Amino acid sequence: MSVIADDSDCLVVLVTAPEGEPAAALARALVTEGLAACVNRLPGIRSVYRWQGAVHDDAETLLVVKSTRPAWPALERRIRELHPYDVPEVIALPVTAGSAPYLAWLAGAVAVPAPNRE
Repeated sequence: MSVIADDSDCLVVLVTAPEGEPAAALARALVTEGLAACVNRLPGIRSVYRWQGAVHDDAETLLVVKSTRPAWPALERRIRELHPYDVPEVIALPVTAGSAPYLAWLAGAVAVPAPNRE
């Protein structure tokens, strides 16, 4: 059974990270801390990008993070805290359709963080 999820709070967040332990540690932390229901690690990608006036071509891992809109502020903040890059890629995409049981599991597996009172 699938559902069109126009009112879904589910997000897919894309994050590139250095291969190996940096990507693994980031994925584990996000799930352990309840900010993500699941993180897929896709190693072996190549990123070609412009940074500080030069073109770079680096091996990276793509993290596909499954989370929710209510968790987004804390998720984005935590990725920036843990990530080794000065400007990490953190791009959130709304989930517009999906398997109803999966979307329910995803929403239930993410903890809704308390508001930051800073």
